[in-house]
Amino acid sequence: MIDIQGLDVVFGHGRKVFHAVRDVSLSVEKGQSYGLVGESGSGKTTVLRALAGILERLARVSGEMTVAEETLLRHRSQSFRRRVQMVFQDPFGSLHPRHTVDTILSEPARVHKLDRIEQRVVHALEEVGLDASFRFRYPHQISGGQRQRVSVARALITSPEIILLDEPTSALDVSVQAEVLNLLMRLKREHGLTYILVSHNLAVVAHMCESLSVMQNGAVVETMSVQQLREHSSTMPYTQQLLTASLGYDRTAIDAFEEFA
Repeated sequence: MIDIQGLDVVFGHGRKVFHAVRDVSLSVEKGQSYGLVGESGSGKTTVLRALAGILERLARVSGEMTVAEETLLRHRSQSFRRRVQMVFQDPFGSLHPRHTVDTILSEPARVHKLDRIEQRVVHALEEVGLDASFRFRYPHQISGGQRQRVSVARALITSPEIILLDEPTSALDVSVQAEVLNLLMRLKREHGLTYILVSHNLAVVAHMCESLSVMQNGAVVETMSVQQLREHSSTMPYTQQLLTASLGYDRTAIDAFEEFA
């Protein structure tokens, strides 16, 4: 479903140049959930944004990317925009504060000239566990977990095949993170969706994904199955260190951590 080969992303020019992503390659099968993990600044979200085509005016992007056998050009096609949707990390920041939920969900339907917009909006809300009364509320009038559900509903409006998930639960309270993750798992099963999930939380990746790539300083340093992740059978010191850190605070372990350039 998704194939990325030799992806490079460079921001800036001259002395201010920053090579954010270096020669990243990965493949995701139809119906699979694929994880991208690594510390902050490792390039995970930049890979997602490059695939989504939202870095066109911000960075120089090179490499080959294919989605459902469509080779991606600099400007994404209308069919790509409908087939691939994205859920962002901060649901409050990604929803227009002066638009009602109804307007937020209706907009992509109008952009793609879809019919039965009102029915689509109500159905999308029901899909994410919200009733029709939420249509005319504003983002500040609902909770963080409900806002993220609205973000997921917006992604569903165009009936996509692929959803790109950028840390979808990291801005939420722990009490609602599991609810949103279970919602995403159910939607994947019911709609046959393909996910790429960016997360620094290895427990979330182990719950959601079948395979993953570990990123460090813009490059993929290891690709492994979730079973290997659960068995801590990584061969790379950086991945082993991430796994140790995911187990919780341990002063002795932290004192033994390496600095990776």
